[in-house]
Amino acid sequence: MLETIEKLLILQDRDQKLLRVGGELDHIEPERQSFKARAVHAQGDLEKAKHRVMEIESGRKDLELEVETKKQLIVKYANQQFQTRKNEEYRALAHEIEMCKEAIFKIEDQEIAMMEQAEVAQKEVARATQAASEMRKLVEDQIAQLGAREGNLRKELADLSANREQLAAAVNETARSRYERLMRSKGGHVVVGVQHSVCGGCHMKLPPQLLVMCQAKKELVSCSNCGRILYYTRDMDLAVVD
Repeated sequence: MLETIEKLLILQDRDQKLLRVGGELDHIEPERQSFKARAVHAQGDLEKAKHRVMEIESGRKDLELEVETKKQLIVKYANQQFQTRKNEEYRALAHEIEMCKEAIFKIEDQEIAMMEQAEVAQKEVARATQAASEMRKLVEDQIAQLGAREGNLRKELADLSANREQLAAAVNETARSRYERLMRSKGGHVVVGVQHSVCGGCHMKLPPQLLVMCQAKKELVSCSNCGRILYYTRDMDLAVVD
């Protein structure tokens, strides 16, 4: 194998690892934010459940006040009945008393319905409390793991970056410039082997002349389709697959 190709493959291996580690690092913060969002969502569900309980309790108290108001009216109308001497007024007050009693009966039905709603709402609070607690613990664990993973990846990135420039400097400037240009446009996989007469990058069939040049191992050969740098080793099969 051409010495320049060997050096480029070593450099490419290092760059591929750097790209992999960098890509994993790029995903850490979005993952962290995603977990935090799940915890916020679970807490939001709990707050909604608590708010529902408060709404029901507030409604129930309003109904109690309404019942008390109706009872006071009944007492008032009853006292007025004792004071009046007119049958017409007496009957009107009796009607008002009856209307208040009917209203109280309906309100008490509403109170019973609200008690049932309150029971359901309290169960939802209990469920949401447990869910929020479990989610909070899960998120804390996951964020801790992400933090440890981030630390390991940053260390790995630093180790990989340590002598990358030395590996790049070992390649002659012309080949290195071509390689760097391809890395920017193709990303990570620019020095490729020839297998079954096709480019290992774009998988297009190569002209016979390029295959001969690859076998000669005297100069850098580029794919006529994608521009990637080609190489050939004896363990590669040049036979065309039908």
